Amino acid sequence: MSDEDNKSRAVPSGRLSRFGHFGRLAGGVAGGMLAEGARRLAEGQRPRMRDMLLTPGNVGRIADRLSHLRGAAMKLGQMISMDAGDMLPPELAEIMARLRQNAHRMPPQQLQQVLATQWGKDWRTRFTHFDATPVAAASIGQVHRAITRDGRDLAIKVQYPGVSDSIDADVDNVATLLRVSGLLPRHLDIAPLLAAAKEQLREEADYLREGEQMTLFGDFLTDSPDYVVPLLDREFTTQQVLAMSFVEGRPIESLVDAPQAVRDAALRALIALVLREMFDFGMMQTDPNFANYRYQPETGRLILLDFGASRPVPTATSWGYLELLRATIAVERDRVLDAALAAGFVGPSAIAHHRPRIMRMIDVVIGEMAKAGPFDFGDRGFVEVLREQGMDIAADQTAWHIPPADILFVQRKISGTALLAARLKARVDVRAMIAPYLTARVGAV
Repeated sequence: MSDEDNKSRAVPSGRLSRFGHFGRLAGGVAGGMLAEGARRLAEGQRPRMRDMLLTPGNVGRIADRLSHLRGAAMKLGQMISMDAGDMLPPELAEIMARLRQNAHRMPPQQLQQVLATQWGKDWRTRFTHFDATPVAAASIGQVHRAITRDGRDLAIKVQYPGVSDSIDADVDNVATLLRVSGLLPRHLDIAPLLAAAKEQLREEADYLREGEQMTLFGDFLTDSPDYVVPLLDREFTTQQVLAMSFVEGRPIESLVDAPQAVRDAALRALIALVLREMFDFGMMQTDPNFANYRYQPETGRLILLDFGASRPVPTATSWGYLELLRATIAVERDRVLDAALAAGFVGPSAIAHHRPRIMRMIDVVIGEMAKAGPFDFGDRGFVEVLREQGMDIAADQTAWHIPPADILFVQRKISGTALLAARLKARVDVRAMIAPYLTARVGAV
């Protein structure tokens, strides 16, 4: 079997089928645990549950099965990897990294079935060309390029079958994996977070909604020369198929070897977008996956893709961030702590037990923001200090705290943007970009 064939795997679409895959995963993992437990006992060890679960063999089984299922299971894994990769046990980090890399696609016959259901059996007669090999494959759908009879060049995102019906079960099963791994303390109430994740994933699986969000952001940015937003093609868009104008561009990561000025300009535009989303639009595309950004070398413009994770930014959330920024710029460390507590970034227990460490982290952030001129995202020395203090606090599971869902989604976009800036070693005067917002009224578009 060729590598090309290996990348084509039918997506389990029915509830019973997907349940069976999770069952086989559980059986395989259980067998691996028994074998590992027996081996350790024979060596005179007293094995822990986590050590038996996260063996190399089980890591491979879990990553392979979740990537085969795709949908919410794979999407959650990718989200966790991007948001908390540095805080995960090495074994779980490997699972999540594999989920980022795997990009299996539907075999042609399954693609045909999906499109026949959405467009009718004669759908091919509406195109002069439809490329059966996707130009991109991700967790929820895959993208094909096509030319219509009247010459429209389209990018068509086709949702994997069964994704929307399996969201609740997939989220619950991934949560169980995190629980059993010992990553999450048993006393931590993650029910609100799971509910928010399910709601977000349902919205991402609604391609009619995503089409409207794409049009909304196109309207927001119509006079902004730094960005390109594809145009929705309503004729071919359905609940599970999203059609839009095809826009040529390069992966944003390809700028890693570009001149410093090019990298700086690209990230300056992305940071400006995040600020406008939070403080002007009141609406944010909260998925910072690098694949959602492409770059046009001939124009220097950024192509913005994938608006399924767009969500309103409540005024209270915007004000919470604004107060944090004001206190940080004013170098008022106690005020920064009060703002972080009020917004929900940190919980009372963490402050009560780890105040010196938290203040050390605040001092590091204030020190970095106080530097004049461009911020060098490639200089990651301060991150090690923050990570060291954060890991010490995280070791105390009684101090664990889950911020409000709205904060988590916004922070995910901010952290992902910073991660991309670090990848490209961009230098951007963030302080100067923030300055106009410190005295402005939030929500004035």
